[in-house]
Amino acid sequence: MDRLFVANRGEIALRIITAAHAMGVETVVGVSEADRGSLWARAATRALVLGPAPARQSYLDGRLLLHAARASGCSALHPGYGFLSENGDFARAVADAELAFCGPTADQMEAVGDKLAARALARELGVETGQASEALTDASAAVAAARALGYPVVTKASAGGGGRGMRVVREEAGLAAAIAEARAEAEAAFGDGRIYLEPFVEAARHVEVQAFGLGDGKVITLGTRDCSIQRRYQKLVEEAPAVAVPEAARAGMEAAAARLLGAIRYRGAGTVEYLWDEVRGHYRFLEVNARIQVEHPVTEMIWGIDLVQWQIALAFGRFELPADLVARGHAIEVRILAEDDDFRPAPGRISSWQPPAGVRVDSGFGAGCRVPPFYDSMVAKLIVAAPTRAAAVERLQQGLAGFHVEGIATSIPFLRRIASHGDFIANLLSTRWLEAGFLPAGEQLS
Repeated sequence: MDRLFVANRGEIALRIITAAHAMGVETVVGVSEADRGSLWARAATRALVLGPAPARQSYLDGRLLLHAARASGCSALHPGYGFLSENGDFARAVADAELAFCGPTADQMEAVGDKLAARALARELGVETGQASEALTDASAAVAAARALGYPVVTKASAGGGGRGMRVVREEAGLAAAIAEARAEAEAAFGDGRIYLEPFVEAARHVEVQAFGLGDGKVITLGTRDCSIQRRYQKLVEEAPAVAVPEAARAGMEAAAARLLGAIRYRGAGTVEYLWDEVRGHYRFLEVNARIQVEHPVTEMIWGIDLVQWQIALAFGRFELPADLVARGHAIEVRILAEDDDFRPAPGRISSWQPPAGVRVDSGFGAGCRVPPFYDSMVAKLIVAAPTRAAAVERLQQGLAGFHVEGIATSIPFLRRIASHGDFIANLLSTRWLEAGFLPAGEQLS
């Protein structure tokens, strides 16, 4: 029987395990000491304790993960998202260990995982990238680049994502400090402190295309997602399709995504991200995420597919493209975090967990589970779908009203406020909406 090693934790680990078991694939999950009693550890065919709670001694130790995968007789490995999911060296080591990797090859990952390299490839293929500097080498180069681009500018880390290394700079006096902070954050997060600059767009939407490459140059695109509601450049609410963007522009984004990933014979799930400038009415390429993303369920809901099963099937040589791929309706996802009213992580034991009935909830937690303080604070995703966006918004409001958690603080009350806000209902949003249009004066997004 096929056996899959799951190199992740939380809801995505449980999601992979459930998908694999439905396909008749056994699972082995590697867990830290902090997660040994978790729901995903209990759900897997077998769980192996990797090491202590700190991620660098468990989930980020590639050699330890590979040893566990091979020792447990696995023939494939799924990295989930985060941790080592976009680490080219790890993907190469998995292949060298003769394990199938549920993701792109190391070369493909490296071709698009570095933002500057991905921008260069996109330009070669005629994909609109907009203006940006090269990697900044010193203070004088940064000043010259910012003057050429025009303020405000935003710093970007060449490696990684998740908002790390991003700072908005509105005048030259703040440039040096912002670059120093961004470089330090990027170095700590990704081991790569390279920073570059882009013009900062005030009224923009973050739009992405879900793609799936077959490894032979063929790339399937599965519509768009609007991920504009963000806190410190980290997504909180995602929906599909991106109905606020004109259909012609969305089609252009999909075509560009297929061209870009097809050029490198991309294999597996990947997302091509764009910035939609609502004032100027055009889009520009931002980056590629060479992995499954947190927000993939909204795409699944409207297309009636299981992207994680697609990944597993491709790794085991079982993939067959469905004959009748058609998108229907609208879906919205919200990320539920273990956070207090000041947006600080709030780990602890969940005493009561009552998700709403009739809607999809992806989670790795439940009543009696402990949320450890060592990892990302997301504890669940609530996903709704309906024939129209208006109906999906109503269903989201009902779902959040019926979601009750006790024992830890969560972001559910905050999400209820967002879902009932007039701007959200009318889809009058941008990446700066939370800071500029939603929060009362003085409330901080720390």
